[in-house]
Amino acid sequence: QVQLVESGGGLVQPGGSLRLSCVASGIGFSGYAMGWYRQAPGKQRELVAVVGSGGTRTYVNSVQGRFTISRDNAKNTVTLQMNSLKPEDTAVYYCNAGSSSRWLNWGQGTQVTVSS
Repeated sequence: QVQLVESGGGLVQPGGSLRLSCVASGIGFSGYAMGWYRQAPGKQRELVAVVGSGGTRTYVNSVQGRFTISRDNAKNTVTLQMNSLKPEDTAVYYCNAGSSSRWLNWGQGTQVTVSS
């Protein structure tokens, strides 16, 4: 059974940091590019960062230099280190395949709230 489980969200002040984790099961994880997505209230889901099966990383401009995506194929885990958080980073964060053509069932996501 394919499953994606996200964790690590919370409430943080502007300028703070959070580390999100996603554990994938039921897939050949090492063969997938994996991405972190986010969806803010009233907005469409957007792709924030992708790490390829070979380790190549790409980011949306708004998080470049602040977020770092990484993967551990031995643990079927993809993480997102988020630093210098801003109120506009507030959203529910999800992980999934980095390409929409390979999307898996979405997990429940993890809420990130940046507020003073």
